Amino acid sequence: MSAADEAAVVQATFAATVVDEWARAGVRHAVVAPGSRSAPLALALAADDRLHVHVRLDERSAGFLALGIAKASGLPAVVLTTSGTAAVELHPAVVEASHAGVPLVVCTADRPPELQGVGAPQSIDQTHLYGRAVRWFCQPGPAESAAAPTWRSTASRAVAEALGPPPGPVHLNVAFREPLVADAGPLPPGRAEGAPWHRRAEVDHPVGDGLDAVAELVGGRRGLVVAGAGAGDPAAVHELAAALAWPVLADPSSGARLPRPATVAAFDAVLRHRPFAEHHRPEVVVRLGAPPASRVLAEWLAGAGATEVLVDPDRSWLDPGRGAALSVVAAPGPWCRALAAAGAVPADPAWSQSWAGAEAAAQLAIGGALERHPGLSEPGTARVLSEALAPGSTLVVSSSMPVRDLEWYGASRTGLRVLANRGANGIDGVVSTAAGVAIATAGPTALLVGDLAFLYDVNGLLGLAASGLDLTMVVVDNAGGGIFSLLPQAELLAPERFEQLFGTPQGVDVAAVAGAYGIPATAVGHADDLRTALAQRGGGVRALVVRTDRSANAELHRRIHAEVAASLGAT
Repeated sequence: MSAADEAAVVQATFAATVVDEWARAGVRHAVVAPGSRSAPLALALAADDRLHVHVRLDERSAGFLALGIAKASGLPAVVLTTSGTAAVELHPAVVEASHAGVPLVVCTADRPPELQGVGAPQSIDQTHLYGRAVRWFCQPGPAESAAAPTWRSTASRAVAEALGPPPGPVHLNVAFREPLVADAGPLPPGRAEGAPWHRRAEVDHPVGDGLDAVAELVGGRRGLVVAGAGAGDPAAVHELAAALAWPVLADPSSGARLPRPATVAAFDAVLRHRPFAEHHRPEVVVRLGAPPASRVLAEWLAGAGATEVLVDPDRSWLDPGRGAALSVVAAPGPWCRALAAAGAVPADPAWSQSWAGAEAAAQLAIGGALERHPGLSEPGTARVLSEALAPGSTLVVSSSMPVRDLEWYGASRTGLRVLANRGANGIDGVVSTAAGVAIATAGPTALLVGDLAFLYDVNGLLGLAASGLDLTMVVVDNAGGGIFSLLPQAELLAPERFEQLFGTPQGVDVAAVAGAYGIPATAVGHADDLRTALAQRGGGVRALVVRTDRSANAELHRRIHAEVAASLGAT
């Protein structure tokens, strides 16, 4: 055997060892974007029957598919690309995973050192390619037999670092030399009984010191819980709310938007009514998870003068308003239960009753305004999805207006999980993320997305028709960027300039685009039609297209808020 062939065997053995260690550590899904230089790892992934391998032509789509799998499962997913700009295309998904705390093992193939800096094809500087967006970066260099004792440690540490705390992406940049195809030799021995080389003890963050002081701080005070994504066990959140007689302002992704006495789902509309907002300023606010999307809520909290307690298990400093007077490093669920049991004096019952009354009035007003609106609106689409999806469903929501419409107008209910890419709040990769969620989810998955975000990730449609996934894509087609019609640009700019730079109509038939990828698409024009379509569960991938008008949508938002204000009166 030539020296080159021997080196190729070592390289293949390294790749097989890495994959074996990933499988031992619990990795079950890998997304591969085809390329030559990544062949050793791609072949090793495909050869291990403990892993499901998903192939995507577009690297950006591959990155978000892996993100969706990891977001839904809580387990790291691997994404593999070849070298050069292919590796660069993963950056958006890496950034989202970093900000959203999603465990991701990003593996980029690279040229060996002798091909760097000499103009070799597909050779760029991939060292620290994703900067500080990754939890850990490792560049082990070309595989050598002398380094075999380190291979398992490197692969296992990648998974451990991705799981955190805090969880997030890691980057392995692995150089491969030609020849790239060979059979692996015997693997270095691993831990007994299939255990991973490294493990971190799964210990909940402590409830934290100073619980008595917090109980004294909240006791008898007018307070509220603001729950966003990562708020912890919803039952624990509501235990705390019941013990303190506080409302829970719960966004859909918190899991706490349940039909419970404390739930306030219509908080955005309620707080737009100035008399209510002025008369209901809290003294204490407990913040769990990421901030909701509502700017109205954020500005109201910033001006409320309340003492804010931020429960921040990963020290992520989720405090864009810089209002947290106390940051508690603790797991939200155990902390909520411990504080609920601490014996703090509850607030005056009239406090929570007033919020409950406002929630009931607002929900009636929202429902009435939507029923009177002709056809199916954007808020109405979000509300129908929040109500009509089958129990056990997962709803993936795009950033921009879909996530806001669901937050502002979605109903409280049980049996629905809501996920969104709200780490960096971008609209890229939404279709691919939803496909990844569907891969990792037992029940049906739905996606609520606007036309621009849908078109932005059109490569995410590749291969979906034959994937066997249970995925319903509800595409709101308002011929452009609907959110800008609710912003000052719509009133301050001439219509033609607004359309050029912000409305950005694409003139594309969304249903025809879906059909070109083999995905059946149906236009839906009324709320009852959408409910009927959602009830027709036959599995497979499909698109339901809701066509709306941006100007009419902006007017409907104003009308809903006016009717909510009227229902609240002078409170």
